[in-house]
Amino acid sequence: MRHFSAAEVAAALPPSALVEALRDAFRSEIVTPLRHHHTIARGSGEAATLLLMPSWHRTGGYIGTKLVSVFPGNGRRGLPAVNGVYVLMDGDTGVPVAVLDGKEITVRRTAAASALAADYLARPDARRLLMIGAGAMAPHLIAAHCAVRPIDTVTIWARDPAKAAALARDLDRATLPRPCAVAVTTDLPAALADADVASAATLATEALIHGGDLPPGIHVDLVGGFTPAMREADDAAVRRASVFVDTRTGATTEAGDIVQPLQAGVITAADIRADLFDLAAGRHRGRETPAEITLFKSVGTALEDLAAAARVVDGR
Repeated sequence: MRHFSAAEVAAALPPSALVEALRDAFRSEIVTPLRHHHTIARGSGEAATLLLMPSWHRTGGYIGTKLVSVFPGNGRRGLPAVNGVYVLMDGDTGVPVAVLDGKEITVRRTAAASALAADYLARPDARRLLMIGAGAMAPHLIAAHCAVRPIDTVTIWARDPAKAAALARDLDRATLPRPCAVAVTTDLPAALADADVASAATLATEALIHGGDLPPGIHVDLVGGFTPAMREADDAAVRRASVFVDTRTGATTEAGDIVQPLQAGVITAADIRADLFDLAAGRHRGRETPAEITLFKSVGTALEDLAAAARVVDGR
């Protein structure tokens, strides 16, 4: 059985190649049960989360499972909030094939899923990217969005301006497909008004993105909010936008940005225009007009992990 470190996973999964691997996966016959989601109470501090995410090719191929822990208080310990490991098995025999760094797979496939959605939903001429949040996902989302759109300006907002400044300073320009001007802002509404794409990756429980601040033509990419209690965009944003999701089952069960508006009657399930299966298969064209506001909500799916892990192991 082979072992792939974070560095080896990263080298095998450049954003543009991973976007295409995910596009193929969403067109393929892959079985993906709803992930197991367990809350782990802690006597002191915030509760932790354990995620178990299985997926397998319907015939042959691979069987894969990701084990992920989310400890929101880890930042105070100087540790990442999200950690995990991925186990890949042969689809015909069940024999373990490889163990891969789960954290690296997670951040890269999550960013690639957002970029895949943006390839259908963001305007083709989108140049200005607003990154909301400066955590571990932020540099990967920036690189992935730059891989599918001609982004040349990146603005970063975070609750802690020092973290935004650190990301701007340390962002590896070598991983971007073209030179980008990078700036930091403390004025989120103004930054939204100037953005073509706004990508949010936070642990917010109250909305940061308000519908009244969204300009015509913007594409909103919501990556945080992986429980029903979490929220990055308010009801007005969801009401104004054409709503898309990675998977209907996951988004309507786990994503606060979708679950809460559904429960409040702000939208109905019929208002979700399409998921990534529909977009990749061509059942929905995505953006309809240049002025349309589009909103994509991802919660993650084990299909994406399987596609990423298979690409690492197979080398293609």
